[in-house]
Amino acid sequence: MDVALLVNPTARASARTHAAEDVAALLRAHGIRTTLIAGGSAVESTDLLRLALQAGADAVLVAGGDGTVNLAAQELAGTGIPLGIVPTGTGNDVATALGLRERDARGAAEAVAAGSTRTIDLARVRRADGSTSLYATVLASGFDSRVNDCANRMRWPRGHVRYDLAILIEFLRLRCVAFEVGLEHDDGTIERRGEDLLMATVGNGPTYGGGIPICPDADLADGLLDVTLVRPLGRTRLLRLLPRVYRGTHAGLDEVVAARVRRVRLSAPATTAYADGDAVGMLPLEIDVVPGALRVFAPAPH
Repeated sequence: MDVALLVNPTARASARTHAAEDVAALLRAHGIRTTLIAGGSAVESTDLLRLALQAGADAVLVAGGDGTVNLAAQELAGTGIPLGIVPTGTGNDVATALGLRERDARGAAEAVAAGSTRTIDLARVRRADGSTSLYATVLASGFDSRVNDCANRMRWPRGHVRYDLAILIEFLRLRCVAFEVGLEHDDGTIERRGEDLLMATVGNGPTYGGGIPICPDADLADGLLDVTLVRPLGRTRLLRLLPRVYRGTHAGLDEVVAARVRRVRLSAPATTAYADGDAVGMLPLEIDVVPGALRVFAPAPH
């Protein structure tokens, strides 16, 4: 077997790089040929991955977080070539949903050597210009996406502190946006909602942001998307709501609308959407599910 091992393009002499070297050594000990791919940017890494696939790679492993998994998934979707994950990012929500442990190089290598795979769905985003992209976890728009926008505008501080500061800033600015939401349910019925919302999320998987179960019942392999809409609420009520969000018990609250659907259309003025931690475009966007799009190395689901 020939495996292409992709390292997070932002990683240098970090835990990600060391984990990649460890898993490469373990794979070679199993007699699996392993080629390390480490581009200087996401674009360069994608180009190198495409070359490896053209050269006949039988599988791909990534050492990184959800963004690196996303980069590989764009290329592997629909090919049947399996993807393995050594979760070394800050979020690791895809890996967590698959039952993979953080920085577990040995477990990742053994899954590849054993050929233990399953298939999962991906969500597909269609932009107003007709272009598309895929994601595996959750698409966020509204309050959460404004936090990302705010953090991305900051040059200082760096790391998690920057996002903590962005959350505080957006909390003080707390506001809702007029959304138009179209939902195509599993039975084919169409529901249209027009209302002010604090946020709107569309989950292929259950968590984002490093384990926040915003769509707690989402299943990576059920052929459906889980939608969570949060209606207007004040700062005090939001603070009381947050512990329930972190426990995944918020779906029954009056301010929360939850639905399981085939397709979603989101529209709101001046609102960016983020998925797998990266910006995917400005609303309006249409999101649907691509069942069984990606084959992954992972333990069998319980």
